[in-house]
Amino acid sequence: MGCRDFFAVCLLLAGVVDATGKLGYPAPLLGETSPGSVWPQPHTVTASPQLYTIDIQAFRFEYMQTSQRCHVADEAFKRYQLLISRSGIKAKFHDKYSTAVISVLPVMITGPCEDMPSLDMKEGYILDVGSNPLLNASFVWGVLRGLETFSQMIWEDPSGQAVANKTHIIDVPRYAHRGLLLDTARHFLPVNVILENLEAMAYNKFNVFHWHIVDAQSFPYVSTVYPNLHLKGSYSSLNLVYTPEMIAQVIEFARLRGIRVVPEFDTPGHTYSWGLGQPGLLTTCYTGGKPNGDVGPINPTVNSSYTFIKNLFTEVRGQFKDKYIHLGGDEVPFDCWKSNPNITTWMAAHNMSGDYAKLEQVYIQQVIDITGAIGFSYIVWQEVIDNGVKAKDDTVVEVWINNHPEVEMAKVTALGYRTILAAPWYLEELTVGEDWKKYYSYEPTNFNGTAQQKALVIGGEACLWGEYVDATNISPRLWPRASAVAERLWSPETVNDVDAATPRLHQHRCRMVQRGIPAEPLHPSYCVFDWMNRK
Repeated sequence: MGCRDFFAVCLLLAGVVDATGKLGYPAPLLGETSPGSVWPQPHTVTASPQLYTIDIQAFRFEYMQTSQRCHVADEAFKRYQLLISRSGIKAKFHDKYSTAVISVLPVMITGPCEDMPSLDMKEGYILDVGSNPLLNASFVWGVLRGLETFSQMIWEDPSGQAVANKTHIIDVPRYAHRGLLLDTARHFLPVNVILENLEAMAYNKFNVFHWHIVDAQSFPYVSTVYPNLHLKGSYSSLNLVYTPEMIAQVIEFARLRGIRVVPEFDTPGHTYSWGLGQPGLLTTCYTGGKPNGDVGPINPTVNSSYTFIKNLFTEVRGQFKDKYIHLGGDEVPFDCWKSNPNITTWMAAHNMSGDYAKLEQVYIQQVIDITGAIGFSYIVWQEVIDNGVKAKDDTVVEVWINNHPEVEMAKVTALGYRTILAAPWYLEELTVGEDWKKYYSYEPTNFNGTAQQKALVIGGEACLWGEYVDATNISPRLWPRASAVAERLWSPETVNDVDAATPRLHQHRCRMVQRGIPAEPLHPSYCVFDWMNRK
């Protein structure tokens, strides 16, 4: 039986719906949807209409005797035991459906404990819910994903009892990089808002927080090496900055949820705020042979620029634990470089007069070399490769320009670079109606290329740029629209039916609301646990 058909059958047998599909009681668990469905949909589900009672008040997770015991799993057990006990189910306990009551889910970790999530981490798991329940994973990251799946499978029957269907799940993500970009430069986001969205990411099995931490508008990153960067470049150095302690808090919160934190320091463009605290870094613009008071991108012709980058990125490397940094490299305007007579003279001396893409290439190449020397691998926006920069073999290229991205995907993968896709998933672009459907429907490998090229696609990112969002509206703007991207990146390519996904996503949206995430509605509907009476 397919996983889509199964829930309809179990509802019929349980008396929740009649043969026509009409609800058999006034208020199912999460509005008019089939209870206990999982988002994102697992790789393989073998399910039965047989129901098992879940003793949610006494429920616990415990290791099998021969299992590895890992701190990340210990902390996850506490979170999910609390989440299950606060699920909002009335939990009138009676063993109605089977002779077995599930009050313990044994957990088996067969491989060594790992402390930090990485691009190469293994997130697969096997989950059995039944008379011999078990969550089995090679590594702790799979345990995290399996715990989330199990927590979503529990639902409330018409009598108020917590139940789960007998189910066997074999699950593994389709892509290794499943990211969410948040921009904290155009509008500052308080740490508690970042943590709230990291929690929501875990509920959706995202595993990369792409932290676009600084930009032209503000520099909220607190550098101890160059303190004037935040003192003069942030909106407010008193309360609109991220201290080393705050950054450590975000990284630790994410780590315990199997989420990597990849910072982006985008250069040479997008750097106006940098120049406020670092005189001489940016290019002086000229009009009529005289400085006009404006500044442009970082000056790529002076050694002091590269000394600055090396010192700053060395500090960043000591704070951010992930192997990767995002170097940006997009949208570099050439007008200021063209106007500056010193840059013109330098370019002539280096046999590149008039070739400003070549000048950008010189800058990016030096930054790439610096980055590698201090121990970072890197992600770049697509323009870096488009402009001919020679990148290292482990470079990841992010395709973002939504003008035939399939052409760019074919081009970048043909060059042998690993690639992540962002172009179709810019969530700040609002349209009327259920725009999540277009995000859900885009297939990352929809480009002309060989099997080897398509294997270089390692995932994608949902991006929410900060021009029009801050703490007041970022979470409802993100969720559940980002959830559509989450399923596209986790579930098999064949899981692509928008109509089948709609009731599951509605249920997942209500689940997030009940868990404290202010996710916006998909369409006219309701949640039993609405925002006003959530637990």
